[in-house]
Amino acid sequence: MHDLAPLARFGSLLASDLRDVTSDPEALESAGFWAVAADFEGGLTCARFGDVRTEPVPEPVPGRWRGPAAGDWTSSLDRAAYSAGVRRIRELIAAGEVYQANLCRILSAPLPDPDGADVDALTALLARGNPAPYAGTIRLPAHGVEIATASPELYLRRDGQTVESGPIKGTGRTVDDLLDKDHAENVMIVDLVRNDLGRVCATGTVTVPALCAVEAHPGLVHLVSTVRGELGPKAGWQELLTATFPPGSVTGAPKSSALKIIEALETAPRGPYCGGIGWVDADRGTGELAVGIRTFWIDRPRAGRPVLRFGTGAGITWGSDPEGEWEETELKASRLLAIASGAYEASGRTS
Repeated sequence: MHDLAPLARFGSLLASDLRDVTSDPEALESAGFWAVAADFEGGLTCARFGDVRTEPVPEPVPGRWRGPAAGDWTSSLDRAAYSAGVRRIRELIAAGEVYQANLCRILSAPLPDPDGADVDALTALLARGNPAPYAGTIRLPAHGVEIATASPELYLRRDGQTVESGPIKGTGRTVDDLLDKDHAENVMIVDLVRNDLGRVCATGTVTVPALCAVEAHPGLVHLVSTVRGELGPKAGWQELLTATFPPGSVTGAPKSSALKIIEALETAPRGPYCGGIGWVDADRGTGELAVGIRTFWIDRPRAGRPVLRFGTGAGITWGSDPEGEWEETELKASRLLAIASGAYEASGRTS
């Protein structure tokens, strides 16, 4: 295990001087600044830091990040298995079991220099090659958390009792690629997020200020909606996470049915991918958690070689085409894998 100091970086906010680590969400209502990493499977790590300051993401240093070779990535589901999963979900939709389900795969590659691998150095590369509104690092090697995210999606933002979520559904290379299926999928997930927030928000306060807005990100566009509400008087972070986790945009509708399908069809745990990654300032009553998409993490098993992992997936509806959904997962992954493998060029192409 390398001895890099613990830190958390969210945009231009840098936290150091680790004071406490806990899995208890009640800590987020106590005091101090916390970095938060929630695994899709339910594991939670909250790390309190004593020193928080504004500092720009450092410029990449040549050679500081040594990523996997571009050809070393393997997928938990290959093209045939992923396409079969899409067909199975369509069968379940036809049978009335579910309306939509996310199907994801985990990409893995061995690290050429695991002892020197620093996710914050990867974050520096991502900030230049794939800037994202919720980019960041959580580096806690002793606690098994080493994450670099370039997430474009807001899971939860809290300011006092006001909470907001920004689900993404619908992806294309350009606006012209977005289909009626994408808009329908977005509306479906907005309803799910409204219901989730409605479990902990005061009656009548949940609104949708923006529906299916188009957002441009490096190499692609998304449809993004905004759902907002006012927490009830007895609701805090624990209740909010219980009501909304895992995020609706990366599960499906109904969520309970989608989670059963995900468990049956996916062959690898998602970990921080599709979980929640961000910060909470308990002193100010504010916080911002991203959905853990476009996210890398280092997995250091007790036995075996450390690997870099990355997740990609797509929302499957009755209107889904198996080949088209596979291509969407490729689109979401290609640029970021190229950056992590050192194959990204200024033109935006991979070598």
